[in-house]
Amino acid sequence: MPQHQYRAFKNTFGEFGGRYVAEVLRPPLDELEAAFIAAMNDPQYRAEFDSICTEYIGRPTPLLHARNTSREIGGAQLYIKLEGLANTGAHKINNAVGQALLAKRMGKTRIIAETGAGQHGVATAAICAKLGLECCIYMGEVDIARQKPNVFCMELYGAEVRPVSGGSRTLKDAVNEALRDWASSFANTHYLIGSALGPSPFPDMVREFQSVVGQETKAQLKAAGATPDALVACVGGGSNSIGFFSPYLESETPRLIGVEAGGRGMNTGEHAARMNGLGKTGIVQGYKSLFLLDDDGQVQATHSVSAGLDYPGIGPQLAHLGSIGRIEFTRATDTEALDALKLFARNEGVIFALESAHGGAAALKLAAELPPSATVVVNMSGRGDKDIFITAREIAPESWKRFLEQEVQTL
Repeated sequence: MPQHQYRAFKNTFGEFGGRYVAEVLRPPLDELEAAFIAAMNDPQYRAEFDSICTEYIGRPTPLLHARNTSREIGGAQLYIKLEGLANTGAHKINNAVGQALLAKRMGKTRIIAETGAGQHGVATAAICAKLGLECCIYMGEVDIARQKPNVFCMELYGAEVRPVSGGSRTLKDAVNEALRDWASSFANTHYLIGSALGPSPFPDMVREFQSVVGQETKAQLKAAGATPDALVACVGGGSNSIGFFSPYLESETPRLIGVEAGGRGMNTGEHAARMNGLGKTGIVQGYKSLFLLDDDGQVQATHSVSAGLDYPGIGPQLAHLGSIGRIEFTRATDTEALDALKLFARNEGVIFALESAHGGAAALKLAAELPPSATVVVNMSGRGDKDIFITAREIAPESWKRFLEQEVQTL
């Protein structure tokens, strides 16, 4: 965890961010901000966080030089931050640990969370089990169906998974339900938001807890004698990318590249790309940022083969950094992400989560354009075992169908 003094945050990033909530939520947000700043300035809290990172999460996670892929491309040296090797399978556990420890410090006994791809839900359920906290996870019915392995794990950890049937039945609707719950239960409940979005202080909190990914990567590159020319990460709400990029946000180098979901194409409802002029400024779910909105200001439908990148908004700090040019944004299609997933599996023996594979696809393109003396680092923010019900259907549909039919017959 960064070793500097914490004071009150600005709460905004340029024109984005802020705290646009009903009056009932202002007291718990004020309480949360004060508790967070106090905790981050408390050596005992920081030591406990660092201890759990080492003993429970398994930090530091490795930085892999993807030599086979670098050789095949013939361009830049490609490195992969293997965040998927963290306990519970993704970067989400870093933030879940930080917030759960903070909630316990505040005297909260119940945790609620939203989840899309399920990794944040799994991480939250796991740390709640370890710390003895009651846990309730809101998850859209669409995501429950396509992320059944993660639902099983959440329930195995003892969490209640509450299906959300309203709206698109995906992540944005799960956020809505969690906010409603928190508005009536904050006396004993902490809402553990999983991405770098929502009303202040959540974007700052999530960035700080996820900054461990970027700090480790910077140190590991230095130890390897490598200077990064570009860092690449997928972007849904933005927790893995803002944490990965965090050590370099105030400098001019390296290039920082965020990769959004290009989906099936750029028609409305076929993608989840908000940057590069595609999103509109709006206030949704308590914060101001760029969202996919129609002419009436209503949130548009989205699509991604990955359950974690189909959120219609982007974290406010990422929106700001994109608007001033510090972060470059591009997108990868469903097909490109699946192709990248297969390539890294066969070349390097690692299976990217579908979300992370979007970053992998962009990193492959970039590395091919640069000389062998350059260095590109991609964050494998999660591993792909959670996606078996999606990737198997996409990559080997007939054999997967036969397997499922056989399984049904044995029930």
